[in-house]
Amino acid sequence: MNTMEYKGFAARVEYSEEDGCFIGHVAGIRDVIGFHGKSVAELRAAFEEAVDDYLETCKKAGKNPDKPYSGQFRLRLTPELHARAAMVAETRGKSLNTWVSEAIEKSIAA
Repeated sequence: MNTMEYKGFAARVEYSEEDGCFIGHVAGIRDVIGFHGKSVAELRAAFEEAVDDYLETCKKAGKNPDKPYSGQFRLRLTPELHARAAMVAETRGKSLNTWVSEAIEKSIAA
């Protein structure tokens, strides 16, 4: 996965053939924070500078910065799937939350 992390913010990164550089966007917040660089080192520095500038701008404006993902989300399942998932988690000695977190992590890493 093409991501970077800094001060709790995550950014997705892609390469622009047209521009001949890497382009990044901070993910998981409503505000738009973009940055770019011709090398990974330049991109990293631009990302950190963009986040620091964002935090400073928010502070000067008296605004709370958007928070990255909280780590909580609501998931809707059919009652039958919910019950089956809970039973599998229990048989493995885990909470449903832990079992689902591990399943998502495994799926992302694949």
